[in-house]
Amino acid sequence: MINSLSILIPTYNNVCLELVKSLQAQAAALPDFEYEILVADDGSTDRLTIYENREIRSLPYCRYIEREKNVGRAAIRNFLAEEALHPWLLFIDSNMQVIHPQYLTTYLQSEESDVIYGGYQIKRNDEKYQHNLRYIFECIGTQNADYKQRQANPYGDFHTSNFMVRQDIMLQYPLDERFTTYGYEDVLWGKTLQENQIKILHIDNTLGYENFIGNMSFLYKTEESLRTLNQFKEELQGYSKVLDYAQKMKRWHLYPFCQKLYPLLSLPIKARLTGNKPSIFWFNIYKLLYYIHLDRNI
Repeated sequence: MINSLSILIPTYNNVCLELVKSLQAQAAALPDFEYEILVADDGSTDRLTIYENREIRSLPYCRYIEREKNVGRAAIRNFLAEEALHPWLLFIDSNMQVIHPQYLTTYLQSEESDVIYGGYQIKRNDEKYQHNLRYIFECIGTQNADYKQRQANPYGDFHTSNFMVRQDIMLQYPLDERFTTYGYEDVLWGKTLQENQIKILHIDNTLGYENFIGNMSFLYKTEESLRTLNQFKEELQGYSKVLDYAQKMKRWHLYPFCQKLYPLLSLPIKARLTGNKPSIFWFNIYKLLYYIHLDRNI
């Protein structure tokens, strides 16, 4: 059993005090266990968020680090890995919720592997979120993603929202800090692990997720991630369904047609996606057309 752990939480414009309290309570209850909880604020612009998170400093073995400049999802995680004191690191996104009373124990007693991913689950509320595109997207994306199914595609079904890793692995293979905008830094890291034969073990140790931003905001984040994908398309070949479908459009000589189609259909599709009846079918169509619209290297 692992007897020491650094729990690392990057955050940006998000209050994570309750998450830290939940983790600290579990850690404090474990016998002969050394731990620390490090929260790094990645240049948040919301001063009230920063003010509320400062209470983290009053909790035992907890640190809250305020950074002036936003460096992005990859660099902030690398920073935390370098700051950590213990040989095992547990990375948790700040918008997650602890939903299992034995969450830490499950990680500490799990079969040893270089990287261990616990997954996440949606806190279902179909009535409340029936018109929310992010909620519908996440429900479909996680409905079949139990740990056994994830293990069948260990590198493709990996995310940085809830995973434990040996510090030496993280320092030897850091996240690519060229990724400063939203999206795909975890996908490329999964590829890096696969290329270097670093084993990922998937287990049933989920965190809860209930952070469903509005449809327009989610669409904006999706567009940002697709711009990131286009920037790193060569390295991400084979690790993105959007790239796979885009390649099919090229082989079928439909790329020019799709590029002409985007300005005609983009506004009607966006209106559908940001309205009261968002559709995953049209969301996937929009993602493909938006990406092809970006990709001018035919």
